[in-house]
Amino acid sequence: MSKKNSSKPTDGELEILQILWEHGSVSVRFVNDALNEKYPKEIGYTTTLKLMQIMLEKGLVKRNTDSRTHIYSANIEESETQEKLLSQFVDSAFRGSAMKMVMQALGNHEASKKELDEIKALIEKMEKKS
Repeated sequence: MSKKNSSKPTDGELEILQILWEHGSVSVRFVNDALNEKYPKEIGYTTTLKLMQIMLEKGLVKRNTDSRTHIYSANIEESETQEKLLSQFVDSAFRGSAMKMVMQALGNHEASKKELDEIKALIEKMEKKS
């Protein structure tokens, strides 16, 4: 019985989900190759397979078994996952203050003019809603 999205993805599971969100439905071999392109230490195929099987049990991915090669795809939306993880992060690291998080991020990162324009536009949009 699957837990169906009840737990947050681990760092390793997020790496796999990012590949699935970017490429859609792919094989374990594709995911394993993509991970090995990203990291200097080789990740074994069976390690990737096992992790994806665990993700299937957790409801994070779904699997198509119509062909000999099983094809996996994300079973959770990227934006919903980002929102959930960000909310948990803000609550735990910044005691629920999104403002503190934004100030910290802007203080530690030199924002481009485009990024600053997008932030200003977002603030204006939020002010209009209030």
